[in-house]
Amino acid sequence: MRLTASPRRETGRRDTEGMAVASFVLGLVGLLVLNFVLGPIAIVLAVVALRRDTPRRFRAQLGLGLGIADIVLLAVLMAANDSTSWSIFG
Repeated sequence: MRLTASPRRETGRRDTEGMAVASFVLGLVGLLVLNFVLGPIAIVLAVVALRRDTPRRFRAQLGLGLGIADIVLLAVLMAANDSTSWSIFG
């Protein structure tokens, strides 16, 4: 039983397009909510899509930039509040 696609089949092109779009969307949403979770996921998806030579290169680069902006925003908010973002008792 084979669990993966055969090596002859042309896979990956549509996968990388989806990764680029998902990276962009997650990076954009991460600016508003859950930036400590969505930012790193957006960065990983963008890097994988760019390494696999996605046709949506610009969208993957935007996702990478937004993912980095999520992390920077988290660091700025933590420094401004002098706490961690997930602190319950502040």
